[in-house]
Amino acid sequence: MNVQPYLSFEGRCEEALDFYKKAIGAQVEVMMRFKEAPPMDSPGEGCAGPMPDANKIMHSSFKVGDAVIMATDGMASGKADFKGISLALSVKDDADAQQKFKALSEGGTVLQPLMKTFFSSSFGMLADKFGVGWMVVVPQH
Repeated sequence: MNVQPYLSFEGRCEEALDFYKKAIGAQVEVMMRFKEAPPMDSPGEGCAGPMPDANKIMHSSFKVGDAVIMATDGMASGKADFKGISLALSVKDDADAQQKFKALSEGGTVLQPLMKTFFSSSFGMLADKFGVGWMVVVPQH
């Protein structure tokens, strides 16, 4: 069994994928646009509402390390809301934590600056420019 996050970027998925490639070295494995889907027999078939812009991302998946995260443009309402969930990014050392934290927080909001804690030599929390919550942590060995 496996649980994978599925993020809806409400019309900004391609921008988010490009951001994560640069910020944390994400590797996009799948990117399907709505226009690539087979024709539907009736309007709205297979989706909850009107068909989104054909060039928007219907489904994507990207890897960060060994983790696979899926993402979509969703219904492109422009109102992504990621409250109550954060993605934890475990990194190899303090220098890597600093680099990834700085890159992810660009255009976003730092909630807890990187700092030494009882459980990590570097731990910090942020919401990136898309509103996705991240916890950057150096695991103790």
